[in-house]
Amino acid sequence: MEKLDVIRQPQELESKAPQNPNAVGPTDSGRDAWMTIAGCFMVQFCTIGYSNAFGVYQDIYTREFLSNKSPSDISWIGSFQYFMQYAPGVFVGHAFDAGYFRHMMVLGSFLEVFSIFMLSLVRKGQYYQVFLAQAIGIGLGQALLFIPSLTVISQHFKKRRSFATGVAVTGASVGGIVWPILLNQLDQKATFGNANRAAGAVAGVLLLCANVLMKPRPVESKALSGVHLGVKSIFRDIAYMVSIGAACLVSLGLFFPYFYLQLYTVDQGVAPHLAFYTLAILNAGSIVGRLVPNFFADRLGPYNMIIPCLFLTAVLLFVVLGVHSFAGIVLFGLFYGCTSGSYISLIPSIIIQLSRQSGQPGLRMGFAFTSVGFWILIGTPIEGALLHVPGSNGSLLWSPCIIFSAIAVSCGAVGMLISRVIFVRQARNKGLGQLI
Repeated sequence: MEKLDVIRQPQELESKAPQNPNAVGPTDSGRDAWMTIAGCFMVQFCTIGYSNAFGVYQDIYTREFLSNKSPSDISWIGSFQYFMQYAPGVFVGHAFDAGYFRHMMVLGSFLEVFSIFMLSLVRKGQYYQVFLAQAIGIGLGQALLFIPSLTVISQHFKKRRSFATGVAVTGASVGGIVWPILLNQLDQKATFGNANRAAGAVAGVLLLCANVLMKPRPVESKALSGVHLGVKSIFRDIAYMVSIGAACLVSLGLFFPYFYLQLYTVDQGVAPHLAFYTLAILNAGSIVGRLVPNFFADRLGPYNMIIPCLFLTAVLLFVVLGVHSFAGIVLFGLFYGCTSGSYISLIPSIIIQLSRQSGQPGLRMGFAFTSVGFWILIGTPIEGALLHVPGSNGSLLWSPCIIFSAIAVSCGAVGMLISRVIFVRQARNKGLGQLI
């Protein structure tokens, strides 16, 4: 019987492309390496962490600020913000490979902070103003920050890459705890505008520190070659393409709780002052999910950790159908945060593992996130449309959108399992790696 449980990650899989004489390989340690992780942590706090707080905006917009719009219309703001964060990935990734890391970080920091301050100036009921500032402005700024901050980790870490990535993306979990509490408290005690001005100030300080801390290394000479060669190799890599397809399916349903859990909690009759903490609880659970599986992924392989996490995520989405009390929602949030956070933190490691022979990790990372971005764009609006069914007298119907999300993640988990099988066979046929 074949043993396909563990894939060792050998030296042979690393790119053998000619090196830039000034380039230095990953050291897995040192001041620059860990300062870079600290900077990446701050970037993740201000990008994914901030985006994960959109459930607060979804609740505020639905009940008050944009009450003239449906939940589906409002969710387009958050999904388009995610889309803008991912969609330019091919271009951002290629720019990273070409050595423009610093340029993107500075421009992205400015765009995000400027757009958050613009969001503080929008008028109540003006959907287009909110969409321009939050969906397009903030999303584009985050696009220039998110992918480069993940890809630069591969310049400093190899053997401990999954764990280092897990530490960095824990910033998103911490941000997902801090941002909802900050925004909810300020919205209650001050105004919507002042809440966003405070958010802009916090993001500005952290992104300034991140720009100082992160230390990119000189790029390899092969990374400067034409983008068309890299794209051609992408479509020939079956394991990589199947993994991207699986990630797209997962993205259709994975973000449902991040957008709708606070609204779901309020709709179940839980007091708003308690419901405000559900997103923080969800992101608190993801701290464990972003650290522990990544620690073992360096030993067991990222595929072997991400697949069970995806199946557990799908199961939890089915389970939430029967959860109606605040205690049950808290438990769901903790466990869902753990399993979904594991997926989010492990997928960059899988992309890097599948990109080792290409010599263009930024391009491959960018292509993956560009592909996923289109599915994130439509996922939560579909769920919002299923949530708000005509003829329901304004009541929210949760079962259709929850089932849709659970099935999408289940299909993605199966797809990732298929990608793993193909990757194992490719490695064996090429004589790469040790299977035990």
